Amino acid sequence: MDKAAEQLTDLLATDLDDGFTELVRVHAKGVHAFLLRVSGSAAEADDLGQDTFLRAYTALRTYAPERRRALRPRAWLMTIAANVWRNHVRSSTRRPVSAIRVDDAQDKWPDVNPGPAERALNADDRGRLVAALSELPEFYRIPVVLRHVVGMSYAEVAQVQGCPVGTAKAQVSRAMGDLRRLLGTEEELREVTP
Repeated sequence: MDKAAEQLTDLLATDLDDGFTELVRVHAKGVHAFLLRVSGSAAEADDLGQDTFLRAYTALRTYAPERRRALRPRAWLMTIAANVWRNHVRSSTRRPVSAIRVDDAQDKWPDVNPGPAERALNADDRGRLVAALSELPEFYRIPVVLRHVVGMSYAEVAQVQGCPVGTAKAQVSRAMGDLRRLLGTEEELREVTP
């Protein structure tokens, strides 16, 4: 565990309220990015993110200080976020991937090109990537977003998915292959992946 995560878990163990405030400050952006990419909607990601942190706080209140100190905060939160998303999909009466609003997601991708023509091309590419992500089955969408959007290690992805590291690597690899097929060429994918 790195020093920052260790300090966070120590704070959670000694002062739950201050520790939780710090947990939200440090990890809210990553949780939101994950939920945005799996849901495709900023509004839905906001709601699911609030549910994620509510469930996290509720769980932390029942944990002994030793258990809070032993947490791996990022992987633990992403596990909760993935479960919140899965529950949302199960309880939804509509197919959530069909409701993806590209406009919501496009503003979240970094735009490093200065010209208006290049911006238009990038926005189109990001829109294609978001649409392609929405076509992946949940089984592959979650691990590829955790790995390539949130930036988690394969070990952390495996922990969130509840599977061996090799399985997590295979899921990400298959998802990337499916994205390449959906988007066209590998070069196109490299240009739009953050």
